[in-house]
Amino acid sequence: MFTGIIQELGSVAALHNHSGGAKIKIAALTVTEGTGNGDSISVNGVCLTVLNITPASFEADVSQETLDRSTLGDLKTGSPVNLERAVTPSTRLGGHIVQGHVDGRGTFLAAVQSGDFWTIRIGFPKDLAQYFVYKGSVSVEGISLTIAALADDYFEIAVIPKTWELTNLSSLAPGDAVNLEADVIAKYVERIMQVRKEPLETITHETLRKAGFV
Repeated sequence: MFTGIIQELGSVAALHNHSGGAKIKIAALTVTEGTGNGDSISVNGVCLTVLNITPASFEADVSQETLDRSTLGDLKTGSPVNLERAVTPSTRLGGHIVQGHVDGRGTFLAAVQSGDFWTIRIGFPKDLAQYFVYKGSVSVEGISLTIAALADDYFEIAVIPKTWELTNLSSLAPGDAVNLEADVIAKYVERIMQVRKEPLETITHETLRKAGFV
């Protein structure tokens, strides 16, 4: 599990495709500290299992399912990537609960600067629309962000200077694909509705309390 607070902007050192998936090597200096083989690191929002770790890099195997659902297969040598180590019991939850299980690809549509701040617009596929709410949380490229404006097929996010500087958002161009992960709570609520076969308006406070959400 992650919090969506990026710890380092690393880069792709190598990406080798093979039958059934790929192996990726990431150059990094911060997230490798205290990390061992078998631990988890989020790469652009994708939870990967660390292999062959050194003080300056780590490798990971990427399944074909992950390549198909995420943007990892589009990366090239030198591409900047957002990195975060998995949380520990003492970690501050500065963002929101991020599993590193990408739900789908969005599209970076635009970035507008206002002073030192930026407003970015992200398009999303129709099948993810029900998971996004105004002022709700979303993971974009592994970054915990808050939706500041919402339309039928895109949302906008206000980005502070620190996030713009320390993540790969500043390197994206209109039309680039991005990894999206919806807030897991929204997915659990959807599942409750499916199992109980209740329309949204009949989901009561007591239903949510019994499910452990409130």
